[in-house]
Amino acid sequence: MLEARHLSVRYGKHLALDDVSIHVDRGECVVILGANGAGKSTLLRGLTSMVPLAGHGKVHFHDRNITGIARHRVVDHGIAHVPEGRGVFTEMTVEENLLLGSNPARARADFEARREGILKLFPRLAERRKQRVGTMSGGEQQMVAVARAMMSKPELLLLDEPSLGLAPIVVGELFQSLRKIRDTGMSILLVEQNVRASLSLASRGYLLEAGRIVGEDAAENLLNDAGVKKAFLGH
Repeated sequence: MLEARHLSVRYGKHLALDDVSIHVDRGECVVILGANGAGKSTLLRGLTSMVPLAGHGKVHFHDRNITGIARHRVVDHGIAHVPEGRGVFTEMTVEENLLLGSNPARARADFEARREGILKLFPRLAERRKQRVGTMSGGEQQMVAVARAMMSKPELLLLDEPSLGLAPIVVGELFQSLRKIRDTGMSILLVEQNVRASLSLASRGYLLEAGRIVGEDAAENLLNDAGVKKAFLGH
């Protein structure tokens, strides 16, 4: 579904992403693991034209070249990006945020049916659909951000640190919802510091270090890998 080859990104003289190649298949959940500053968020931004690519890297989605297209057109191709920090509209209600999520042309039909299906995935939001998002907890706001992205009718969902700053009990609830989304057949590319939770959700993972891919394996193998345990799990 998604094929990215030889992606590099520079911030001034700093090479934040160096010749990175990844792929995500239809219905697959893939996690990107790495320490702070490894280039994980930059990778997602490069895939969605939020930062310009250096060199001759290419991004293909369903065999279409989407390298460097306008950011607002990425969602029209079926890719939804939930950035770190959520980016929700705090002065608006939950329902208004979801309505904005359905603005792309591909998502305007069957708005009500899709909204009700998504609220079933996030029952807490169903209870608060008329509530202003700025009055909600961080975990609830993160759920709004994911639900809003789902309203765009994506085929691939990019999630950047969805559990960052959330209480453990809220993280568990969020990942339960993400598991339900995965089980619908949605393809997911996940950047996440919570290694145990993300590897339990994913089928495969990449290890990113100093802007380069240094490993790739099945999620179960990564979870049991001594090097991964030492680097991320405190063993």
